[in-house]
Amino acid sequence: MRQARANGETELLQVYLRDLLENVHRTAPDVYEELKALAHAFGEDERARTAPAPRRTPDAAENSDAATNANTVSGGTFNDPVVLAGSITGGVHTYYAPPPHSSLPPVSEWPRLDEVDPIALGVRRTRRLPGESPLPPYVERDCDRELNARVREAALTGGLLMVTGAPLSGRTRTAWVALSAHLPGTTRVFAPPPGTDLRGLPAVLRGRSEEGCVLWLDDLEGHLGERGLTPALLADLVRLRVPVLATMDDKAYDTRRFGASGRAGVLSGTEPVELPSVWSEGELECLNTFDGDPRLRAAAVGRGAHTVPQYLAMGPELMEEWRRARRPDAHPRGHLLVRVAVDLARCGASRLSKHALRKGQELYPEESARAEAESFEDGLAWAVGIRHGVTGLLTPVPGEHPAVWVAFGSLVADAEGRPDTPPVSVAMWRFAFILAKGRAERWTVRWRAHEALAPLADSDPVIPILLGYINAVMGDFESAMNWYRKAAAAGHTGAAVTVGEMLVARDRAAEAIPYLRAGAEAGVVHAQYRLGRVLADQAESWLARAAEAGHPAATQELPALRAVTAIPLMPPRPSELFPAMVMREEDFLPRDAVPPADPDALSGRHPR
Repeated sequence: MRQARANGETELLQVYLRDLLENVHRTAPDVYEELKALAHAFGEDERARTAPAPRRTPDAAENSDAATNANTVSGGTFNDPVVLAGSITGGVHTYYAPPPHSSLPPVSEWPRLDEVDPIALGVRRTRRLPGESPLPPYVERDCDRELNARVREAALTGGLLMVTGAPLSGRTRTAWVALSAHLPGTTRVFAPPPGTDLRGLPAVLRGRSEEGCVLWLDDLEGHLGERGLTPALLADLVRLRVPVLATMDDKAYDTRRFGASGRAGVLSGTEPVELPSVWSEGELECLNTFDGDPRLRAAAVGRGAHTVPQYLAMGPELMEEWRRARRPDAHPRGHLLVRVAVDLARCGASRLSKHALRKGQELYPEESARAEAESFEDGLAWAVGIRHGVTGLLTPVPGEHPAVWVAFGSLVADAEGRPDTPPVSVAMWRFAFILAKGRAERWTVRWRAHEALAPLADSDPVIPILLGYINAVMGDFESAMNWYRKAAAAGHTGAAVTVGEMLVARDRAAEAIPYLRAGAEAGVVHAQYRLGRVLADQAESWLARAAEAGHPAATQELPALRAVTAIPLMPPRPSELFPAMVMREEDFLPRDAVPPADPDALSGRHPR
């Protein structure tokens, strides 16, 4: 361009300028708009400067200090960029130009490392119940050794250190722990929001005292570009021995580093520390050592197919969304379906089919009535919708057909840990035992039901009946008998009949008579039948003794009585044996999946 101007080649100069402006327009549109505004303002000023002087009117002669030129200031003073004037004539244009770079706070205003809240700097919060620390203890990752060494090096020489990983991989927490462990607590930390103009940062740092400084750029992709972290700025920071610790999403890094954006320069000078999403066996072993923190303990047990950081980070998000969804104008049906799944998991079962979800919501009549505004299908769609590309509140069990869902693990752990969470109803405990898949899961429900319900057995006669039923089905005759006796003593007729049946099955008919009589006198037809047969058996025994002793009437009546006792007993139906089961198993599961309720369970012949 200089050569073209020297040679007087104005057309070639115009071509050069046009190409330059087009390039600026394409690569830096904000700069182009500033140039355009300046050119427009300059044109207005030139037109005003070259315009002919206005004619003075006769009245203007009275103003002796009025100038006759096109642009005059009279009756005032000029103070830097401020004009204080009595009158201004001619073309007037006000120029305003912002400072070369946006103002940055001085180093003295940057927070100290030991005063910084990591959550405010991008570390995702986890569940925090009363008495819990803001974050759980940090679990060592395999990359920590390499990261720690590079942090120590950067603290001495400056330069960029970057941790990359997938969303919710824990990269920000990992980077923060390395930083806080290897830099003095007095180090000043500058963590600007994305888009901050960083071009003035070297000037700010040159005026600092002897305090150490670090630039923290979480999600580095928001700090790249001409006003952000550039190779030139990074070189200045290296000269000033200021470390830059950054994190970046894997996909964003690959796009910027290897894509066609043309901004790979600052990334190409350093090799990132990669943080895998899937934890190694060694990392999981470290996790299992933190028995003292309930959040980590719950993550080790309940994360399912998700990673530990996903479990910890998604917990508060899902809990808050679930809590707020109960409003009538939100997703009350979806909230209820998630509650069914959460309460089921609290009982020790977990898997819910679509049909079971429909039935389970009926156990919450008040909530179900308030959820009428939302359909079941809409509520289920909301509950299973994927959040943050990770999970829904209900997550599907892989390989199950038809579809089966479970509540996301952190929802269950958080619900159990909150003091305001309502207890699981007795009806849900029944439901959970029916839905429990396999003997091992039924044993889990049995154990948890005893822990939760046994202390309340004196206040609700239905509780000992339920515990009696669960133990009878599991083959624990003595425990079942004890719980049914407790309910019978409280006046529950159905429990008394069940105790009588269980004693008869154990060849303890004499003990069964008072219980069967209580049911028979209350009008329980099955108890009347069973009591009659028991008494008939006893009558036969005594008549046989009398006949053997030569009593003629006994000898005459004995054959008829023996004809009665020879008739096979009608087996009791499950509803007669287990009065706790006000719901029918077949309403919820195929028959082959129903927990056994056969007479063998009453006789105690099942192994414990």
